[in-house]
Order: sequence, then C-alpha cells, then structure tokens
Amino acid sequence: MERTHVRVTTAFNRVLKLPGAWVDQVSFTDVGIVIGLRRRTRLLTCPCGWRTRSRYDSSRRRWRHLDFGACKVFLEADVYRIDCGACLRVRTEQVPWARPNARHTSDFEDLVAWLAQRMDKTAVSRLLRCSWEAVDHIVTRVVAEHIDDNRLNDLFRIGVDEISYRRGRRFLTIVADHDTGRVVWVGKDRSQKAFEEFFDALGERTAAVEAITLDGSSIFKSVAEQRIPRARICLDPFHVIGWANEVVESTYRAEAPHFPIGDRQGRPSRREWRRARYAVRAGAERLDERHQTILNGLRRHSYRLWRAWELKEQLRDFYRIIDPADARAYLNQWCTAALRSRIPAYHTLVGRIRKHFDAIASAVELGLSNSRLEGINAKIRLIQRRGYGFRDLDALTAMIYLCLGGITITLPTDPRPGA
Repeated sequence: MERTHVRVTTAFNRVLKLPGAWVDQVSFTDVGIVIGLRRRTRLLTCPCGWRTRSRYDSSRRRWRHLDFGACKVFLEADVYRIDCGACLRVRTEQVPWARPNARHTSDFEDLVAWLAQRMDKTAVSRLLRCSWEAVDHIVTRVVAEHIDDNRLNDLFRIGVDEISYRRGRRFLTIVADHDTGRVVWVGKDRSQKAFEEFFDALGERTAAVEAITLDGSSIFKSVAEQRIPRARICLDPFHVIGWANEVVESTYRAEAPHFPIGDRQGRPSRREWRRARYAVRAGAERLDERHQTILNGLRRHSYRLWRAWELKEQLRDFYRIIDPADARAYLNQWCTAALRSRIPAYHTLVGRIRKHFDAIASAVELGLSNSRLEGINAKIRLIQRRGYGFRDLDALTAMIYLCLGGITITLPTDPRPGA
C-alpha cells in the first residue's frame, strides 16, 4: 500500500477550502487550533464592495471557526484599513471568510443561525460553546445579509396585527403576506407612524395591494384607507363574533336571576348557572343533549336570552355556510332581524356592524381573516419563550425575520454553487 505524506498546512487547506486565502501556519494551543492565513490577492475590498491596493496600517485578527471534534478552531490573518473611494472615509477591509465587524467566520455564523431557527439559545450556546450575546449578534448579522427589499415584491393580500413583547404595553406591528404566510415587516411600535413606515418602504408597490385584513379595534384602518385606497379592507371574523358574544354575555347576566332551572324557589344552582352560560356562549355544534335541553327551556321561559343566542348563531352562519355572493344581502337581513329583537345591546352592535359593513362583507367575499396573523403571533410567543426573553428589541426583530421571514440558511455541509 502506497503512503502519501502531506504537510499539515496542505491538509488544512484541503479540509477548510477557505475562499480567498490559504493556510500559512497551524498552531496547537491551549485554547484550540489556531490557523494562520495568507491572502491570494493583493486587492483589498471595502464592505461596500469598492476595491483598491492602497492600504494604511494593519492589525492581526482572529475569527472563531467550526470546531474540529472537541477542539475549537480559530483563523488568524492580517487585516488592513483602507481609504474607500465610495464611502469617502477610512474603513476596515472586508475578508472573504467572515462578515463585516464579525469575530466568527461565515460558516460558523450560518450554523448558529440554522440552529437558532430550530433550537433555543441555551442549547445553541452550549452546543457551539459561545455566549447568548454572540448568538444574538450572529443572528442579527445573518438576517441583515439575507433580508432585502425584494421581500416586499408581489404583495397582493396582506394582514396587519400587533403583539405585546414586554410589560408596560410595549407592542410590535406585524405585517404578513397571506399568500406565502411570511412576515414581511416588523414595526417597533404599535402606532400609525410605524404602519406608515411600512408603506414608505413599499413605495410604488402599494398599487399592487388588493386586500388587507385588520382586527376589530385596529388603529391601522385610517392609514390603510389613505395609503392603499383601492385595496379592500377586511375585518377579522373572530372579532365580529366576539362582539356578538359580548351581547349574549350581557343579556345572560340580565336574565340569569330569572332562570326557571333552579330549586323550588326559582333560584338557579351554581352548576345549572354554568351550564346555561356555556350553552349560550358555545357554538351550536359543540352542545350535547343537556345543553340542548337548557336551550329549549330558555326558549319557553327566557325568550330574550334564547333569541340573543339564536342571532349569534345566525351571525356565525354568515361566515360558515353563506355563499360569498349572498354575503351582503344576508348581513342586511341579519341586521334587520337584530333590530326587531328589541335587545338594546344588539341595537348597538348593528350600528357597529353597519359602520364596518364593507369590511365585514369583504372578509366573506374574499375568504380572508386575521387567523394567519394570530398564528404568527403564537409563533412569536414561542420564540420569546424559547429565547427566555430578549433584552434587545433588535435581537427579537431579527429572530422573527429569521424564523418567520422565509429565510433559508445554507449550511457549511450543503453543496455550494459551482462546487
């Protein structure tokens, strides 16, 4: 068997395959393996992309690389300062194996970001032997590299919602694409100004937006009407049904003392009270025979409460079984029936529905709701719990983009283009 002997530097060159440099020396130290690099070209590159041969002073820098088994690996090289003709100032050159201002190689950072999409920061930091702060900084850099203005292209149906990220009523504004399910914008406040910043970034592409979904108490409606006047505004069905449930609850509290389902003195027991409350608040498809019996008793002895429940179910049918072509006619009929019920709370609700009539009908006609945004908010909650909170809002925003913005991370072990 023929034996092939290679130098250590040649072996590391074949293993690492670093772009734009080759291994000059290898040292085995107490902290790990330190690999010295030498450039393949004399041209120096600014982070903006401008290239030159002119240089100022240099310094020796070290970057953390992927581990070799149980040994940490560090790359060392001389880094120069250059007078950038595009930036018109002195900047530190950009090396091809690491991102600007990074102390980790691009391969190491890509691995951290890929793991951060799937694991909590404690597990990532323990597995790769780095700090929480390093994970946050790495995720921020990787997201800044992958997030570009193209994510705002081809937005036709969008949804907006807010989510609380800290006590003291601290909110984020989340904008998502209904067609892809991706988060396309994270505003660092719940305000009209934060929403206007999204449209400022969208620019002329606002003309392509055909529909937008909002919640019932949204503060973003006036901005949407102003910035995308041709788009159809859709009010989230969940909030409309919530309004009807509030009417049922108020009617229940007014009628509950007169329930004929209690003891001989006519007072309802605690268990019967709870059953009656569940019967009028729950959906008709979730009721069993006992609850149906309660509803039949309410129809005979407490017609107003039963009528409040029936109107609520008819409003639910508006979203479940009504043909979208008949949505506006059905909603008009429902409003008329609610006014004839002589239930004061329903009179108030009808006024509220008529105020948002077009938005409510459009939600049925287009089949849109804010359920996708609610699902995204649930995932953001999971991101917060998985990260045990975020001290830096930028770190939370970057993690949202990383996990929910459709970013695909290429691992160092994946085939590279042209390889």
